This record gives sequence, C-alpha cells and structure tokens, in this order.
Amino acid sequence: MADSNFPLPPYDYCPLCVDAVRDPVTIPCGDTYCLECIKVYWDQFDHMGVYSCPQCRATFTPRPVLKRDVVDVYHEPKRQLPELTPFPDMHRDSYCDFCVGRRNKAVKSCLMCLAYYCETHVKPHYESSTFKRHKLVDETGHLDRKICPQHEKGLELFCRTDQMCICVLCTVREHRSHNIISAEEERNEKQKVLVVTQSEVQYIIQERLKELQGLKHNVDVLKSGAQRAQAESDKTFHEMLQAVERWKAEINQLITANMQGAMSQAEGYVDRLEQEIQELQRRDAELRQILETEDNIHFLQNFPTLCVPPEPTVPKVLINPQFSFGEMSKTATEMKEQVDDICKKELSKISKTVSDTPVYILLPRNGEKRLKVPSRADFQEPKTRTDFLRYSCKLSFDPNTVYKELVLSDGNQKVSRKRTVQFYPDHPERFDGFSQVLCKEPLSGFRFYWETEWGGEFSLGVAYKSISRKGKNSQSLLGYNDKSWSLLCSDSGYSAWHSKADRDIPDAPRTSRLGVYLDYAGNTVAFYSVSETMELIHRFKAQFSEPLYAGFGVGSSVTLCQLKQSTKPY
Repeated sequence: MADSNFPLPPYDYCPLCVDAVRDPVTIPCGDTYCLECIKVYWDQFDHMGVYSCPQCRATFTPRPVLKRDVVDVYHEPKRQLPELTPFPDMHRDSYCDFCVGRRNKAVKSCLMCLAYYCETHVKPHYESSTFKRHKLVDETGHLDRKICPQHEKGLELFCRTDQMCICVLCTVREHRSHNIISAEEERNEKQKVLVVTQSEVQYIIQERLKELQGLKHNVDVLKSGAQRAQAESDKTFHEMLQAVERWKAEINQLITANMQGAMSQAEGYVDRLEQEIQELQRRDAELRQILETEDNIHFLQNFPTLCVPPEPTVPKVLINPQFSFGEMSKTATEMKEQVDDICKKELSKISKTVSDTPVYILLPRNGEKRLKVPSRADFQEPKTRTDFLRYSCKLSFDPNTVYKELVLSDGNQKVSRKRTVQFYPDHPERFDGFSQVLCKEPLSGFRFYWETEWGGEFSLGVAYKSISRKGKNSQSLLGYNDKSWSLLCSDSGYSAWHSKADRDIPDAPRTSRLGVYLDYAGNTVAFYSVSETMELIHRFKAQFSEPLYAGFGVGSSVTLCQLKQSTKPY
C-alpha cells in the first residue's frame, strides 16, 4: 500500500461549538465550521446584510451559500489532531488596568485588588510587603466572575449547602447557618475528584488512540483489499478479452475454411460446365453444317452419329438453401448475449451483496441508543458455543487446491486421503508437495467460526492466498511460514505452528471435533475443543494484512461441519 497512514479528515473541530465538526462547510475565506453552527451564527446578522468569519473576521456580502464539503479521505493531506485550548469558552484576552497609552496584555489578576496586571505592573505584588497577602492568579479574562454580584466583594468562600462560591458578606444573610468553608478547602476536596476524572480521561484517550490505530490499520487493509480486487479483476477481464479474441479467431478461421472449400468445389463445377458447353457448341456447329449440305450421300453417311443427342456429363449445381454463413454470425451474437446475461446477473448479485454489507459497524458508547446498530452482545468476546455460533460461516473445500492423493465428497464438505494418485488437472493453486487443501471462501473484515471433525493426524488453520503451493518445503507447509497459522493435531496431543516456531500444548482436551474462531479485525485466530463452555486450546495474535483462507493438512479424513445458530450445544 502506498501510504500506511490513513489521513485524518481536514475537519477536526468546529471553532464555534468546539466539538467534532458535523456536516462540514468551508466558507469563502477558507475556514471550516459545522453547517448548523455557521448558519445560526450568520442568522444574527441578517438585519445588517453583512456577514463575517468568526475567526479571521473576513466579511461577505451577500450571504454566502452554504454547501456541505465532500471529503476524499484517500487524497487529503495528512492532518494531525489540533492543539485544543482548555476551556476555550472561558478564556479571553485581557489588558493591564495600569498601562498608560498602549495597554499591554495582562498575565496576572489580583483577587484582592480585582485588577489585571501586565508583567511590568505586577512586579510590586512580588516585591512589596504591602501586597504579600494579596492572591495572584493566572489571567483568564473573567475577573468579573470572581466578584460577588450582590456585594461587590471577592469570592473567597464556598457554600456547600447551595454549592456556590460566596463572599464574606453573603454569610450574614443569604447563607447564614449554611455549611460554609474556604474556597481553598473546597477546591482541595474537589481536586481529588478531578484527579480521578483525569485518570479516567487519560485511560479513555489511550483506548481511543488504540482504536484509531486499529481503524487506520483496518482501513489500510480495506484499501489494499480493494486494490488487490481491482488488480485481480483487471487480470480476469484481460484474460476474458484474450479468450474472446481466440473465439473470434476460431470463428473467422471456420468461416474462411468453409468459404475456401466452397470456392474450390465451385471452381471444379465451373470448369466442367465450361467444357460441356464447349462440346455442345461443337456438336451444334456440326449439326448446322450437315443440315446445310447439298450432298445427300454425305448427309446420310453422318446421320447415324449426329442424330444421337449428347449425354450430360455434369450434374446440375444448386446452392443448398440450408447452408448459410449467417448461422455463424448468429452463433457469435448468441455467445455475446449469453456472456452479457451472465455478467449482468453476477454483477447484480455482487452489487446487492456489497450494498447490503456495511463497511463500518458503529457501536454505541455509554448506553447511547441513537444509532440503529447491532447489540453490544454481538461484539463481546464469545464464551459459550451459542456465542460462537453467532459467527458461523459456510465453507467448502476448493478443488483447485486439493493434493493429488486427496478425494473430495459430500459436496466438497469432506476430504479423505486415499494413498493413490488422483488424476486432477494441473492448476497453479494446487498443493503438489503436501497433503493439504484450502477452502474457497476468503475471510476478512469481521468474525468467523467453523467446526471440523477429523480422523488420523491432521492440521488445521488459516493461510493467505499467497502461500506457496509448489514443492515440499516450509514455504508451502501450513504453519511453517509467515503466511499461515496452524494447529497440528494427533492422538498424542497438539502443537501450534507459525513461521517454523512451534509450541506444544500437552494439557489440552482431546476431541474429534474442533472449532476455529477468527477475529480478523481483532487480529486473532483461536482453536477450541467443542463443548458448551468451549475450552480454548491455543490462540494466535497477529497483524493480518490479506484475506485468510481456512486450510487443512489431511492424514486420514476431515469433514466441515454444517452449523446453524439454532444448533444445540454439546
């Protein structure tokens, strides 16, 4: 894949609502807002007829037409998450109350003086003992919110009864007999709560970063899958075009051969007819001559030979009305129509499948029910066999991959080893070194589960389509390379294999039926002893980059079990 980092959309947050942008619109100056936010903001200026950008203050007349932006996530430049200002709605620039002329930006405010100070004028608060009891705080631009609106005194206390900040005079009447403590003490208590909240937020951030990384990876896989499908489609249609060219050449050759044969026969008939005509013309001349002679003796002497009519030597030649080159062009038309019908039917089928299968599944958080999505139980890690059966998939063995000593039966649901060579046609996907077979169905995107019954030593697992099929080496043996993951099963026990690395599993339960659970998005493939509680034998963790195919190494026989969600647990 050309770019391993999936670019974030260029719209990260809306400056008006300070939230993730919804229905992004870009106004003429280039700034972007939520469609609803900028609409409501500009509605306030309809009476003036002049509209401005809330950020750069550029003005527009008349009111610009708002249209949702169309985002191409594959070609937008990579964007980083924006630097967010904490409490942007609570912060504003303020200026020093003691500067003369051009006022400098304030850096501190005094809760005793109730005034703003720049770096120069705040120095007396640090240097003079007169101000040693004054409380300096970082400037936030809301000094008025630190003054009691009723008594115009600084807010120094907190009323727990009414849960609000108050001044000293408030304790005399409005908050008399209430539970009152200093603002500092209340802050210390509430800070403990915020520390816990901060920990939770940091944990959520880490979880979201993991989700983001996983989403980027899965989108990469999705895009590479689309590119691979397009390449395979191009290859297939190129081969189809080549096949059509061959069919065209064969029909043209057939027409040419028939035409040449017909012309050759016609030329023979023409030559013979021309010769017969010449003979008849010669006889006609002789008859005309004898009829015109005055010599009676000559006439009578030649009469016996000339009175006999000539025998025809060439049959009458007609074109057979049942023969027509139009039949060949009609056949070509019928072949085209059949190909069109097949392509339309298959394209309609796959279009419906693609349309009915969502690319993304949205999961609600914290009990949100606004989205019509599957229940949370659908996406929890399965525990019982009933849970696993929710992801059951129908598989079938691929005849093009089956080893020469294996025999398929039961509609390609069972494979047996016969120890005698079967006469299969050569195929680039056929294993020719090991007694192995893959299933037809590609597995990618979400979760899949299947079960098998086996006899004799065998192995089962998953592999990329790109696994080697030729030769008796590690590149074509399930579990012995980086393109496959497998569990080797025998009467003596199990062992898990990947990239030639094995792990013995001595204590796993023995069973003739095994379940395989593939969580493609979760990058795991696990093997289970089938029962109501589904005992785990081994789990692989991996980073899948291609669609996977169920694979088997067959010692005696392997059967793909027919599963339904209503199947009763063992």
